[in-house]
Amino acid sequence: MKDGTIISQYPFPSPNPRISLSIVTYMCQGLKIKGMLAEPKEEGTYDGFLYLRGGIKNVGTVRPGRLIQFASQGFIVMAPFYRGNQGGEGNEDFGGDDRYDAFAAYDLLVSHPRVHQNRIHVFGFSRGGVMALFTAIEKSAACSLVLWGGVTDMVLTYEERTDLRRMMKRVIGGTPSKYPDRYEWRSPLAHAHNLNVPVLLIHGKEDTNVSIEHAYQLEKMLKEHRKPVESWYFDEFPHAFPPKQNRETVKNLTEWMKTK
Repeated sequence: MKDGTIISQYPFPSPNPRISLSIVTYMCQGLKIKGMLAEPKEEGTYDGFLYLRGGIKNVGTVRPGRLIQFASQGFIVMAPFYRGNQGGEGNEDFGGDDRYDAFAAYDLLVSHPRVHQNRIHVFGFSRGGVMALFTAIEKSAACSLVLWGGVTDMVLTYEERTDLRRMMKRVIGGTPSKYPDRYEWRSPLAHAHNLNVPVLLIHGKEDTNVSIEHAYQLEKMLKEHRKPVESWYFDEFPHAFPPKQNRETVKNLTEWMKTK
């Protein structure tokens, strides 16, 4: 069965009367992957929005309220849970083969009857930055790419996040010095020169989860290769923005997307 094919879909309670939520099961590499779909109830066709979450397993899991935020701006939003989560098959491997779950979710949006096939945007938060970068490289027809506090270099993550090292060694198989190829394979920064979509980088300079160095490195590389990139850096914000500024940034980034 083709990657991105929905094999089951059932409603999920939505706190917003204008947005419907559903849990979907779709195919990827022969595995049944779970995800959440958020759709405006008003008739019509919409831009697609691929939401790529951060974290791993239950840390950073997809939140319905977050998807509703973006869907309310006029998008059909698809958010994969990644393999091995919420009853999906396979094992999440932190930017490894689980990147294909993102690719297949993009294809799901392309085939969605209410999505403009040539108007799909890719969004990654935190570790989802890795997934989003790989997806935008793979799916060059994407309209735009937004990274919010996004990881771009897995070796840098290993160096910065001592609290994640045990998990990373378990999932990836060892340290960057022992398995440099495995970390490079998971680090889209090395391949970002292949991007052909407009990029927006959003990052708080006080972010201790994903340092702003991730954004600086990507911005530098993209500018060196004369790729279109904009950056919105915030001096005082950490990884999670305050609620008011969060809402404002959501509105502003979705307006930016609609111009691309």
